[in-house]
Amino acid sequence: MEEVMYHTKLKKGDVGRYVFLPGDPFRTDLIASFLDDAKLVAHAREHKTWTGYLNGEKVSVTSTGMGCPSTAIAVEELIKVGADTFIRIGTAGTCKDEMDNQKYDGTIVTGAVRDEGTTVQYIPIEYPAIADRHVVDALSRAAKARGKNYLEGISQSKDSFFGEIDPDSCPNGEWLKQRWRAWQKGNVVCSEMECAAIFVISSIRHARASAIMNWGKMEDTIQIACDAVKLLIEQDKD
Repeated sequence: MEEVMYHTKLKKGDVGRYVFLPGDPFRTDLIASFLDDAKLVAHAREHKTWTGYLNGEKVSVTSTGMGCPSTAIAVEELIKVGADTFIRIGTAGTCKDEMDNQKYDGTIVTGAVRDEGTTVQYIPIEYPAIADRHVVDALSRAAKARGKNYLEGISQSKDSFFGEIDPDSCPNGEWLKQRWRAWQKGNVVCSEMECAAIFVISSIRHARASAIMNWGKMEDTIQIACDAVKLLIEQDKD
């Protein structure tokens, strides 16, 4: 009898090697509509999984929930059942000038600031959270082919949403604002809550990952991610 993963309720054969990772379980339904012949294969806790096809290759989408702890569980269990290529699809806040919301459609994430507590339980903080260059390249080419302007750069992966948007309400508010200014000066381009876990776990488990984040135009982002996977499918055949 095949092992069923405890949290995601997935087993080998349920998912493809290519998996999209939104945070929101409800967003999996939208992403699945971009796949051919998509079917719901599991839904447990915050982890909802559909599997369909792109270019005849099995492709899945699994929601991670919010934050690195639940994301780490999803990625670990997906790798155990056969996935090895991940693209995070989601929304992010910009760390740069608000004009970037108008200049760019979003961000293709090349690395992440490990400003969270999950990945230090895997490996010391000096270890970088870096996206796979082939996945980044596929996303970049797919975005350009669609005429979209996605900025490539580093994301801040944080644990506290309200620590970012309302630091003054926190006893640690001045510390949070000082760190935010450091990210800005360091050319960190956006802020979200999952990339660090996806990148670190993918690296140490010999998988590959990147992320494409937007300021709210989800359908365009999903289409670009699908186009990127199609490029990877063709590359992987070679």
